[in-house]
Amino acid sequence: MTAKFQTREEWLVAAVAALAPIFAAVEETLPEVRVSVGWPGGNGRKNSVIGQCWSTKVASDSVSQLFISPVLEDAVRVLDVLAHELIHAIDDCVSGHKGRFAKIAKAVGLTGKMTATVAGDDLKAELEKIAANLGDYPHAAIVNPGQGADGPKKQTTRMMKVECSEGSGYKARMTRQWLEEYGAPFCPCHNEQMIEA
Repeated sequence: MTAKFQTREEWLVAAVAALAPIFAAVEETLPEVRVSVGWPGGNGRKNSVIGQCWSTKVASDSVSQLFISPVLEDAVRVLDVLAHELIHAIDDCVSGHKGRFAKIAKAVGLTGKMTATVAGDDLKAELEKIAANLGDYPHAAIVNPGQGADGPKKQTTRMMKVECSEGSGYKARMTRQWLEEYGAPFCPCHNEQMIEA
């Protein structure tokens, strides 16, 4: 594949336009958005939150702001995350991952848990075509972002930190032995298994 775009933002803007017919097919119109690559804000691990939509209510020009995490570099995955975030923009972040959001997500072909959707087979085939038409995604993933330029600091304490995989900010500590023997506990906020921090 060859690069048609110099910057990832140009590619993402073109991707929004390329995704519009998928939404039009389910009678949804994409609002004006700004899209970029950047670390999602708020609570949670920067390398586990892979996309984010900021409502028009918090933007000084009333345009939704979408961010795709720099840990992603696969064009098809970027497109399915972008589709997820565009649904939030359509709904202006009102429904969270329920109601209208879930209805649109299922209609366009996103599957799985609504907080962490992936493209179903039919949508994935469409996204592969879009990715081929867009050309190379001009981005290289940032791997192992940790807490600085040298990557994550090695934990030297006996107690290992685990945190909510959904980004609620809930944290706990446990021994490495218990983590390896029994796995991480379940977060009381979302009833999802926690992940090692």
